[in-house]
Amino acid sequence: MSDFSDFNWTAENAAEAQRLIGLYPPGRQASAIMPLLWLAQYQVRDETGVAWLPVPVIEFVANQIGMPYIRAYEVVSFYTMYNLKPVGRFHVQVCGTTPCMLRGSDDIMKACKDKGMAKGATTADGLFTLTEVECLGACANAPMVQINDHNYEDLTYDSMTEILDMLARGEEPKVGSQIGRTASCPEAGPTTLQEMV
Repeated sequence: MSDFSDFNWTAENAAEAQRLIGLYPPGRQASAIMPLLWLAQYQVRDETGVAWLPVPVIEFVANQIGMPYIRAYEVVSFYTMYNLKPVGRFHVQVCGTTPCMLRGSDDIMKACKDKGMAKGATTADGLFTLTEVECLGACANAPMVQINDHNYEDLTYDSMTEILDMLARGEEPKVGSQIGRTASCPEAGPTTLQEMV
């Protein structure tokens, strides 16, 4: 595997990087750091099969916008959307914030552990990495997890187990609410704006 010291954008990503930088006024290019890091993480994933940000890649992105490396590293190390080390094929991020905790995130974590996962580690087969994270922004549909780019909400021990089993079999589980609610409507359905005035 490459040490990434020769990392450079693909032609398509170079154009996208320029577009992203161009969204910000002159002198404010540093504001593009987050989408550029995201783009770089996905390029690494496309090249290696694993989405993460090696140090030379962070340095490359920081240099492109004239930002000191340490400032870019601060961004990467603060947000859980960036991976500082390789993760499994499925990065399982369990929300442990209060709304999810009160609605059963411990059961979700137990389902993961019962499938052989440990917090902060990748399974021996390279399939799953388990991380406990702070709020993922779906509090009304707690408990929830984010696996790679998808949210799975209104989870139970059983529904989480089934999602993990489906992923392990190469199947695609239903994304979003696991109880059929639309967005964050109440479980029984909408209670307002039901009639035309």
